Amino acid sequence: MSTVDQLKEHFDSFLAEDAKFESGNAAAGTRARKALQELAKLVKQRRGEITEVKNARKEAKTAVVVEEVKPAKAKKVKAA
Repeated sequence: MSTVDQLKEHFDSFLAEDAKFESGNAAAGTRARKALQELAKLVKQRRGEITEVKNARKEAKTAVVVEEVKPAKAKKVKAA
């Protein structure tokens, strides 16, 4: 299961438990907090995945683009 799917699942779980908590079920508050903790972990994981992909794309792009360096023209210097 992808990280995004897990995020969606835990968020849905949080919403359900939070609604129960708001209606007076104290135990649902604990489950809602647990779902939020899992969301925090998954958010960090997904951020890392995005950074990896971004860096890989950047490296691939720089590998494809080969810059040609033109030699500098020599300047004539007059002797004093």
